[in-house]
Amino acid sequence: MKRSTRGCGCAIAVLVLFLGAGTFAFVKWGLPWWRAQPPKPTGELKIAVLDVGPVEGDSILILAPGGKSVLIDAGDAGKGKVVLEALKRHKVEKLDYFIATHPHPDHIGGATEVFKAVKILNVIDNGQPPRVPAHATPTPKQKQPAPKPSPARRSTKSTSLSQFYDDYKAAVSASGARYETAKPGRKVDLGGGALLTILAPSEPFFTKDRMTTGGNEANANSIMARLDYGSFSMLLAGDAEEQTEHRLLTKEIDLQTKVLKVSHHGSKYASSKDFLNRVKPQDAIVSCGAWNRYGHPSQPVLDRL
Repeated sequence: MKRSTRGCGCAIAVLVLFLGAGTFAFVKWGLPWWRAQPPKPTGELKIAVLDVGPVEGDSILILAPGGKSVLIDAGDAGKGKVVLEALKRHKVEKLDYFIATHPHPDHIGGATEVFKAVKILNVIDNGQPPRVPAHATPTPKQKQPAPKPSPARRSTKSTSLSQFYDDYKAAVSASGARYETAKPGRKVDLGGGALLTILAPSEPFFTKDRMTTGGNEANANSIMARLDYGSFSMLLAGDAEEQTEHRLLTKEIDLQTKVLKVSHHGSKYASSKDFLNRVKPQDAIVSCGAWNRYGHPSQPVLDRL
């Protein structure tokens, strides 16, 4: 008896279409999701928020399970010793990454001392120099006959305001470290399942005229990063301002984290209600000096937290 093959062609066509649709769906949605998943954790992740007070400052040391180390900021001038003591305590002989969140002395003032004492392989900053107020820049005066100036008098007011940054840039150059400017979406694989992702700043950079609700542009252009390790996550907000937060809220970024390093030492110009509602931190860390004159952390921020 001859077997009927009627309908087999249709079944094969349906199967091919089904497999094709499944492959398309995996490539379009499944593959990007799979690639976005953080590596599986394989050891212990250590994070040390360093005490670079008593005035003000930030410095955070990250030690990944795979052995890589990251230092985010280095406190104010004179606090390099504190950072170096912490590195010695944690047996860090070299830093894989140094991240300077923004050009303010309470964040990179101590960097020069660290660069001189420890080998640093990579440096990331926002590429923005500090803004020196126009009124602080000396106005050239008309030439007049005068006695020969003393060789000891060589600095100007504008130089003193940005000297910490000039020293930092010179230290980076002398270190031989690989330098890059922060780009949103840049992922730094720290090994052992730890992943650091740059979230901000993004262009166009904030300028003074856009800071209508307070704060300043140097802080607003601060580097923000997210650290993921298995089910643990931490948002490292630098000194980002409310304007930075609102810009992030317009993007499709996973901001919800277990731990928040509160922005700008708990300043009233950051940690907005909308931002905190999106982040939903279980714990928050405020790095501020016991003797700071700014009233950090502000009570409204503590109330929102």
